[in-house]
Amino acid sequence: MKLTAMDLVAAAKQNITEIDVATAKKVLSKFIVLDVRTPAEFINGALPDAINISRGILEFRIENHPDFKNKQDADILVYCQTGGRAALATENLLKMGYEKAVSLNGGYQAWQASQ
Repeated sequence: MKLTAMDLVAAAKQNITEIDVATAKKVLSKFIVLDVRTPAEFINGALPDAINISRGILEFRIENHPDFKNKQDADILVYCQTGGRAALATENLLKMGYEKAVSLNGGYQAWQASQ
């Protein structure tokens, strides 16, 4: 059976925790904020203190990135533009031992809409 990108996102969302924008805003300071969008998207606006590691290279870079090295027990808030890439990234982070990674439901688009 062939799966679509949205099928993969839906499956990932079954295995992760998502938090809404209102909750994220209340507890943002407790998180390392990870933006998995492209550098071009990141330059055009980001959540406060976000660290950009693109979805395409995340699994290869996160373990050696100074903000994440040896921090598998840290609270990490992952977001992208609308939530799909963040869901996939969060699922893989959990598999890699980042046990407290959560995804921002609706992504940067939802964050901006709440301003």
